[in-house]
Amino acid sequence: MNGQFLRFYTHEKQRVNGILLYEWLLGEAKKLGIHGGTAFKAMAGFGRHGVMHEAKFFELAGDLTVEVEFIVTDAEAETLLGMIAAAKVRMFYARVPAQFAILEGDR
Repeated sequence: MNGQFLRFYTHEKQRVNGILLYEWLLGEAKKLGIHGGTAFKAMAGFGRHGVMHEAKFFELAGDLTVEVEFIVTDAEAETLLGMIAAAKVRMFYARVPAQFAILEGDR
């Protein structure tokens, strides 16, 4: 099947209506009927301002990037991105064409 790989980047403490943004995004995707999504916390990185953030120091808690990923159909991608735009949530994302399937096996 052909579709889209969507990866959203946010900070772990960023919120929408009092809910952590990555939790909000996963919850909204589930409400839309998207079959799966995953959030990953970064170990280290830097953004457009060039500031390095690493998970070494306690005082940086809440300042690391969380990536939220979905592999979806083209229609699901449009619906999800439209919902985010309608909610006026500002975030950076990547959108890449994807081929996906389920391997059937004994286990």
